[in-house]
Amino acid sequence: MRKKHDLPQKTCQSCGLPFTWRKKWSKVWDEVKYCSDRCRSERKRTAPGQP
Repeated sequence: MRKKHDLPQKTCQSCGLPFTWRKKWSKVWDEVKYCSDRCRSERKRTAPGQP
C-alpha cells in the first residue's frame, strides 16, 4: 500500500489547488483536470475569456 505523500499530484485548473490521486480516478488519471465536482461545474458556468 502506498502512503499518501507517495501518490501522484496535479493542480486543479479551476481553483489552482493541488490534489492527489484517488482510486476512483485510476483508469482516467490522465484525463482528470479538476479536484472536485464543484470546480468542474464552476468551470462550465464561466464563459471562456472572462476573468
